[in-house]
Amino acid sequence: MEINLIKFDTTIGRTKPVTLIDDRHDACPFCDVEHLTDIIDTDDDIIFLKNKYNVVVGADQFVLIEGRECGADMPDYSREHMIRVLTMGLKHWRRLLECGRYDEVLFFKNFGPLSGGTIKHPHMQLVAFPELRAELLFDPIELNGLVVERRDGVELNVSTCPRIGFGELNVISTFELPIDPMAEFIQAGVHYLMHHFRKNMTSYNIFFYHRDEKIYAKMIPRFATSPYFVGYNIRFRPNNLERIASELKAFYF
Repeated sequence: MEINLIKFDTTIGRTKPVTLIDDRHDACPFCDVEHLTDIIDTDDDIIFLKNKYNVVVGADQFVLIEGRECGADMPDYSREHMIRVLTMGLKHWRRLLECGRYDEVLFFKNFGPLSGGTIKHPHMQLVAFPELRAELLFDPIELNGLVVERRDGVELNVSTCPRIGFGELNVISTFELPIDPMAEFIQAGVHYLMHHFRKNMTSYNIFFYHRDEKIYAKMIPRFATSPYFVGYNIRFRPNNLERIASELKAFYF
């Protein structure tokens, strides 16, 4: 079985602040704007900078701080702010992809205690690998699904071949298409997952992919991961995909 096996620096990892766990009292590094270093780009309170804690050995890591509000999330943003956040992220993702220094650049968001993240303050991450097997990162079939909405060439769907299972949403676009519908679809998808998909949802991920001129955003609700997937790589296709698609359509479009 072919895999990407990357070294993780646990020494640096132990020094990272943690603000997602209630019994930890670390200060939020993204609220302390005056002491941020290695800032690359800003748009008002949106900040793109180098990651201070480079735990992925051999990769260059970056952070996109989405705004000044520590307790906010994407559904709270104005339409204009959501567009500016996504514009900043896609701009630097594309720049890193096309600079010639990297085989692949990962672009993703962790939110909530089950997402694999450590910082509560809303942010996204970009991790650039000089060497990585890009073809092993995802299968395009995971981005197919029941179409909820199409606008200006951009599609929102409910995945019929989930990466893990249960309520995964996909947005399909390109770098050249208008950014407004992609921003709207991601914002609506996150709102649905956190407020309508299941009671007491706390966490989700967004993963961005690119292949054959297309870009994708996959939104995955996070809870305790199925042991079938963890132990045996078995995925489940839930039997309520049509209901999810119809609810998204009714609530947002």
